[in-house]
Amino acid sequence: MLDASLIAGLPLFAGMSREDLTALVAKANSLRVEKGARVFHAGEEARSFFVLLDGHIRVVRTTPAGEQVIARYISSGEPFGIAQAIDRDTYPADAVAAVDCVILAWPSSFWKQVVERYPSFASNIYRTIGARLQDAQDRIVEMATERVEQRVANAIMKLAGQNGRKTDEGILIDFPISRQDISEMTGTTLHTVSRLLSSWESEGLVKSGRQKITVTEGRRLMMIAGGTSGG
Repeated sequence: MLDASLIAGLPLFAGMSREDLTALVAKANSLRVEKGARVFHAGEEARSFFVLLDGHIRVVRTTPAGEQVIARYISSGEPFGIAQAIDRDTYPADAVAAVDCVILAWPSSFWKQVVERYPSFASNIYRTIGARLQDAQDRIVEMATERVEQRVANAIMKLAGQNGRKTDEGILIDFPISRQDISEMTGTTLHTVSRLLSSWESEGLVKSGRQKITVTEGRRLMMIAGGTSGG
């Protein structure tokens, strides 16, 4: 069984006593999921809910036309697949491991007990869901009102803010991210993303390689994201 002290500092478990945290973790299964594997599929019966302990999860929706859209990335310490919390009995999207991941999984039948016995944990999950709903609304506005270079710059800056690691060159987005991934996040084409990244690289704003992006001039890229500078 996982040592509860290893996760006691995660914001998701804030407000829980060590005794409650130990009891909660004892009800979970620890899973290892290889890069590229799906944790669950859209429309699948939601038999479990999860907390990502280590790694990154890509949440993917597929349009009626068959196009994939990356709805968000889940980072270490975040919950996902909490269908019961939004009154669903199926998962609304695919969850795909962007890297090798370690996950805690509880049976969905346990959710009601979680709400009753561990209210601070449940409250933290609902707070996370609320933040994601706000982020989804913000993205709808971005898609409707922002130029494509703003959307791409915004996506890169958000990823750097959520998953960035300081290096000598700048802020490295600390998991594999392709130009195709960026296009699926921003509702634009691979060609457009490639053109923008190549242009920004020549201007010294970013460095990009095989599934790696480093933000080297965050202030200038943020200006593009805000629409105050051309890309």
